[in-house]
Amino acid sequence: MYQAIGVIELKSIAKGIEACDIALKSAGIRLVTSHATCPGKYEIIVTGGIADVTAALDVVRSRFGSVIIDCSTMGRIDPAVITALFGTQDTKREGSVGVIETFSGATAIKAADIAVKTAHVQLYDLRISRGMGGKGVVILTGAVGDVTAAVDAGAAHAEGLGLLNSKSVIPAPHKELWEQL
Repeated sequence: MYQAIGVIELKSIAKGIEACDIALKSAGIRLVTSHATCPGKYEIIVTGGIADVTAALDVVRSRFGSVIIDCSTMGRIDPAVITALFGTQDTKREGSVGVIETFSGATAIKAADIAVKTAHVQLYDLRISRGMGGKGVVILTGAVGDVTAAVDAGAAHAEGLGLLNSKSVIPAPHKELWEQL
């Protein structure tokens, strides 16, 4: 298992494709995903050792700084976040629901990592960029106190960057809501 993940969001698709190539050629990293997102942004997620991920993102920052929206290196990322990125989590529909909505996918990933490390919660879903205007959404479940603490911690990170759109805690979600999440 890799130790770190790097996320880069650019406001140019053409420059995003170029930046992805340069990142992959600059260090011993692996590409998780690279794709255009709404509205005309480009997102790159890479993984590898912390030094390699940091080096790759530093090269991209130095060459594409003017078109970077968000760029984040995350070491020792919680395995639940990686599982959620690949959409393979198996979380029960029980307890309360917490939601963190960010203006950036990278910020949502980091907020999710902070949230699951803050309290005893499950990462129900982690949606980034596609079909959401480039936003990120973290959905957590668990006891209401834990969910509240986790949402507050993850949202505080996003807010500190000026990238928090909204947050919510639903203590007892309706059965039909669970079916739509």
